[in-house]
This record gives sequence, structure tokens and C-alpha cells, in this order.
Amino acid sequence: MKHRIVGEAMTTAVVHVRPDTSFKEILNVLVEHHLTAVPVLDDQDRPLGVVSEADLLCNEAAKEDPTGLMLTPRLSPDARLKSRATNAAGLMTSPAVCASPQWTVVEAARVMGRRGVRRLVVVDEAGRLVGVVGRSDLLRGFLRRDQAILEEIRRDVISRALGLPRDAVDVRVHDGEVTLSGIVERKSLVSVLVRLCRCVEGVVAVTDQLGFRTDDTLAAVDISADRIPST
Repeated sequence: MKHRIVGEAMTTAVVHVRPDTSFKEILNVLVEHHLTAVPVLDDQDRPLGVVSEADLLCNEAAKEDPTGLMLTPRLSPDARLKSRATNAAGLMTSPAVCASPQWTVVEAARVMGRRGVRRLVVVDEAGRLVGVVGRSDLLRGFLRRDQAILEEIRRDVISRALGLPRDAVDVRVHDGEVTLSGIVERKSLVSVLVRLCRCVEGVVAVTDQLGFRTDDTLAAVDISADRIPST
């Protein structure tokens, strides 16, 4: 089984700004390129941080309500500093959360979730920007055709990983949802097969309808137990 890597999923034509780029210049870049954030690079093209729409909105959030109906806003110290900033150096969220082009999309997704970010700045071994990967880039794997998922499960999971005939179990795929049915020799194979299928890119869910001839997960005295469906 092969997962896409970040280098295959990322956008390489990256719009960026410099630390001295002004508030309005940053806003113009976001609007012109239909972006929600841009990386801030130093003169060696190494990312210093990221400026997002949320960072720019700190300026607006800090203003008093002209009608006098709303209470004085209570901003965090970081947001208050950003509300007074006039360039990328003061507005950016730093440091940038970075990824390697060699990471799998699974690794990238986990870092995004753990760090609570929408995108990762991708850097080479020298720390220079080579791309940006966002949530939508990682989700493209779920657009794989059902037939491609089916073939990978038969070839890489059932045949190569488990050493079974490709048709050892019945595999159905509909809209990325995999259903496994049939009989395998040992109960321990069921959980392994389900887990490996879940790892296939594009799989949304796996339904286990498998039976087994021998329960090799119990003590020797219980080995005769089975779960073969009655006919």
C-alpha cells in the first residue's frame, strides 16, 4: 500500500509576503489570489510565520463600537499586539507549522489536527519554502474511484500483505465505503484485514461481515469455537 506524500499533494506556486509587507498590501494579496493566509519569508526564503485573515481581523476586533452599545472588547495580549501591527512581522502567527515533502498525507493530517491549523508550510532540508499543503489537498485522496480502491485492496492487502488469493474474500466498494464478506481461516485475520483496508487511501469506512473457521485468539481448549454463518 502506498500513501501519497506531501510533495505530491502540495501547491508549489506559493504566494508569499516579506516581514515588512504592509497590512493593506497583505490584504490585497489575499483578495487578489483568493487566499485565506500567506507565509511570511525571510530573505533566504525561509518561513518566519503565517499571516491569515484572522490575524488581520484583530485590528477590526479591537475597535470601539461607534454606537456605544457593545462593551469594550477584551482581547488576548497576542491579539492586542496584532491589532496595533502595521506589517507582516507584527501580524504573523509565528513560528510557522512546517512539514517535509516526504511526509505522508496521514502524517500531515495528524499534525494539522494536533496543531489546529488549516495548512502546513512545506520546507526542504535547508528550511526553505517549497510549497504549501492545505486541508483540501489532503482530502483529494477521498476522490479516488471505487474501482481503484477495490484493486488496491485485492492486490496490496489481500494478496501481497496477507499472502491470500485475490478473491479469498468478497470486497465491495461504494463511495469509498468498503464491505468485506466471506470466510477466512483464522479469526485473527479479520482484525488485520479490516485495519489494513482502513489504511488504503480513499477509504471512508470499512464494514466487517467476515466469518472465520478457527478462533485462534482463545486458549487452546476453546480453539474449536467458530463463527461460520449458518446456511
